[in-house]
Amino acid sequence: MKKYFFIFILIFFSFKSLYANEISEWLKKEIDIILEAYKNQSLSNENRFLIIEKTINTNFAGTGIAKFVAGEAWKKSDKNTKKIYIDNFKRHLALNIASLMQGYSDQTYELRKSKYDNQNQVSLIEMEIFSDTGSVVLTWRVKESKDRFFVIDLIVADISLVVTKRSEFNSMLKKVDNDLSKFNEVLFDQNLESYQKITE
Repeated sequence: MKKYFFIFILIFFSFKSLYANEISEWLKKEIDIILEAYKNQSLSNENRFLIIEKTINTNFAGTGIAKFVAGEAWKKSDKNTKKIYIDNFKRHLALNIASLMQGYSDQTYELRKSKYDNQNQVSLIEMEIFSDTGSVVLTWRVKESKDRFFVIDLIVADISLVVTKRSEFNSMLKKVDNDLSKFNEVLFDQNLESYQKITE
């Protein structure tokens, strides 16, 4: 009996290791698409952003994150308002990440240890970015859904991007009485301003 239990444990952890490697390979491929866009000096700022936006929209759980950060305002809104908001949020997220990437100058990175959170059914993958002044560690939270992977959060210095966005959006939503329709106007204008700065 002990022999069979040992074999089961061995197979289980071998599977987890293969699964972690599969996620890490997928994540590296998607990160490299963004980094290559920044290395390609022949690209205009606008085309560079569009590549980043497409990659983020494809690989981040944008709709789920958008719902979470909208909080109570989401529940009170109609279907069309929600659709407009999701589009606005996805562009906002892409602009945020593109803005963070503007300081990129050929730094190198390494995907370090990864572990699986059984309770939340989420994979946590550590990424260390190296520069002349030192290094910084990020943690990607990745979930599998519909036979593919999605990034559901990015944690920098123990600070969650999603939780930070929820706090930021809650403050903005209070100013428009949690009216998602009015908030869409605010977010659209904010996105437009950010887009002009990034693509100029």
